[in-house]
Amino acid sequence: MKGQIIKIISDDNFVEHENNIYICKARGKLRKDNITPKVGDYVIFNKEEKIIEKILPRKNELDRPFVSNIDEAFIITSLKNPDFSTNLLDKLITICEIKNIKPVICLTKKDLLEKDEFKKQKSVINYYKRIGYSVIYNNKIKRIKKMIKDKTVVFTGQTGAGKSSLMNKLDKNLNFETNEISKALGRGKHTTRYVTLVSIGKGKVLDTPGFSSVDLSKYTDKEIKDTFIEFNKYNCPYKDCTHTKEKECNVKDHINNGILDSRYENYIKFIEKR
Repeated sequence: MKGQIIKIISDDNFVEHENNIYICKARGKLRKDNITPKVGDYVIFNKEEKIIEKILPRKNELDRPFVSNIDEAFIITSLKNPDFSTNLLDKLITICEIKNIKPVICLTKKDLLEKDEFKKQKSVINYYKRIGYSVIYNNKIKRIKKMIKDKTVVFTGQTGAGKSSLMNKLDKNLNFETNEISKALGRGKHTTRYVTLVSIGKGKVLDTPGFSSVDLSKYTDKEIKDTFIEFNKYNCPYKDCTHTKEKECNVKDHINNGILDSRYENYIKFIEKR
């Protein structure tokens, strides 16, 4: 019987089949083969024995959050409390690009910004639109519902950015816990404790625990470089140019003149910290 894992708590896998939920264990052979179930996995399971027999091939997968079979990733990005971070945003975009997942930048807490603050941030936001990324504000509920229709999307982002609040707005029958930002630490408390796949309208959303850091150490310099899609616009005279120390590099020549300086700075940080 085929089902989909919609939640995992410890070694209990909540498998959905025809609107019924079965709490299953993974067969020992999967553990021996070093195959770990992920939320979003399609599986073959035995409903009588409540055992997952096989995990079907994944379209794609992430390790943080620990999910699979994703069409789009909504990167929930706070403009204030916690403060807007291009570093974290670019890290998540990099991972999405590597994993062949379409990133959507979903901005929250615009109402907390003064006019001059928003004006400053808007120029950065417009840059991401200009290079080809979808950007939407979290109050555009009808549009978001339309975007997730017939798709499996993951909501991911910094702790306290407003993922659970957005889920509650998308479906008023949901009641995910939300907490205020810690004034002392400047970040949110963890409200989502485990990944859950939730049906919203005609789409599915993976709600994930928030975090404050992302590790890119497993990826190569080339993999990271290729995710900065705007670099492709500028043809460098060097084959396999890293856009770092090479002279006469066309990418370096366009920093602050076509390429957002923070994007380039983040690129350098990402490859130097590996």
